[in-house]
Amino acid sequence: MSHLITSGLHVPHRTKALVVGGEGVYLEYSDGTRVLDASNTGGPLGHRHPEMMQAIREAAEFPVVNEGHRWAERDLAADELVETAFLGESWVGGVRFGMSGSEVNDIALTLAQALTGRDPIVARERAYHGLVGLSRDVTVQPQWHGGLSRLAGGVARPSAGAEVRTIPAPRASAWARSGSVNAEALGSSDLDAIDGAAAVIVDYTQGGHYYDRGYQDAVAQRAADAGAVWIADEVVTGLGRSGQWMQFHASDTRPDIVTLGKPLAGGAAPAGAVVLSQRAVAVLRSAKWQNYSTFRAHPVTIHAVRAHLAVAAADGLPERAATLGAEFGGMLVELAERHPSVVRVAGSGLHWTVELSGGPDWRTWESTTTDTHVSDVVVGEARRHGVQISTSDEPTSLFLAPPLIIERAELLRIVEALDAGLALADRIVEEARA
Repeated sequence: MSHLITSGLHVPHRTKALVVGGEGVYLEYSDGTRVLDASNTGGPLGHRHPEMMQAIREAAEFPVVNEGHRWAERDLAADELVETAFLGESWVGGVRFGMSGSEVNDIALTLAQALTGRDPIVARERAYHGLVGLSRDVTVQPQWHGGLSRLAGGVARPSAGAEVRTIPAPRASAWARSGSVNAEALGSSDLDAIDGAAAVIVDYTQGGHYYDRGYQDAVAQRAADAGAVWIADEVVTGLGRSGQWMQFHASDTRPDIVTLGKPLAGGAAPAGAVVLSQRAVAVLRSAKWQNYSTFRAHPVTIHAVRAHLAVAAADGLPERAATLGAEFGGMLVELAERHPSVVRVAGSGLHWTVELSGGPDWRTWESTTTDTHVSDVVVGEARRHGVQISTSDEPTSLFLAPPLIIERAELLRIVEALDAGLALADRIVEEARA
């Protein structure tokens, strides 16, 4: 019996097989199966990418130096991040590395409180920003509270560290069974929560609610008017996933702070970064930022970041995600039109959500049982067809985020496996209605 404690999100485990290897977009299991990895936002270059493997080997030659030391490789990584992913963005003032998206979101939020002298923080409906400090506080999805969801019913939540307010999420879709795909414009009253707040933090994928240009501009303008710090959480969408270097690039407005995580080190090491505007950096010149960590910007992380940026730029991965993503989105819409169990499709680049009917309302669902949901059935059937997709422990949503190196033929494999899973979902939904 293993002594390893896991999150418990997927209880019981659906398979006893262990991951024993991987190559490209595939995972290899101890039972001999080889599965296409179609939901992995932390691995933009897939598995065992040769440049990333070489970077990790080379990193072992560097000294282990903490944040208190100047180190040329770390300076180069910050410069290359700005010059690659923020090319032409003259507002960028500086970069600070971290160990995860959760950590850098907490760093950004605590800095915003210090800069403004305010306490309240604003997040959008159904947001996920991490499970550390203030990043946990602004994670308002009911099942991601950092405490316990008791399998016999009942929830034990940890205490919050700040007042958290919410604003509506963007509502646009690529396809919806209701026929309503365009997001409604935010009204002034929708954004009243930003007034008097230290920061408003916005992510671009969580809960299957994706970027909307008008939404971003409205939030940016209200934050500026209210003197609040606008933080763009690009932990998932940044560095090519959305079909461009940053999702916020799709509009002209620019944030005060950007947070990066998951794919930053190409999947070869944990990594995060806080990118500050020149205005924020100017304040720091006359202050001490009392925030320190022993292992932030560790040599393994930094060398992996540099290697990933070089590969992504040389191979044009953001552009590749845009081209393949447009085709992939079209395939998913075609599937949705054929399967009555699907109620909505949304996404961009190589991150897509397929929302199903026949499950509890996400606004109140707290994962207090091990009941099998329709999404679990789809995931299981897709895996029997050799494709691993995910649900994030949500009862009605499937998300698909394959490595950015994926080929078109492999996207077709994902669609075929999903087609098989949705056929079972159709039957379940039909029986429930009957």
